[in-house]
Amino acid sequence: MTGQAFSRQYRLTKAEEYQYVFDNARRFGNPAFTLLVRPNNLGYPRLGLAISKKNVKLAVNRNRIKRLIRESFRHQLSELPSVDIIAMCRTGAVVLPSAEILKQLDSQWHYMRKKLDTHSTTDRSS
Repeated sequence: MTGQAFSRQYRLTKAEEYQYVFDNARRFGNPAFTLLVRPNNLGYPRLGLAISKKNVKLAVNRNRIKRLIRESFRHQLSELPSVDIIAMCRTGAVVLPSAEILKQLDSQWHYMRKKLDTHSTTDRSS
């Protein structure tokens, strides 16, 4: 992938795919976002978005947050392990400027990679 598109291959598209992640996910969070992560066997990461009206009232704000999450994911795609990710935001995310949202997401991707690498390393040694 050239890093210029977010093709269907990298998306969670079906209810069953979302349910798979919700059923038994590892949770990574910060004050603005929560990432639910579960390994997949596809060899590449996939992203699903669950941005609720309860947390982000206006459609324009939900769409901005979703666009920023997709952009951040697309830039991190080559670095991420083979996992399914559902990104959710908290109420505080709506007041953050776009640059801060991208910064927080980048730190979340980095933290998630670090924790998953540590977790898989300990799994292999057992």
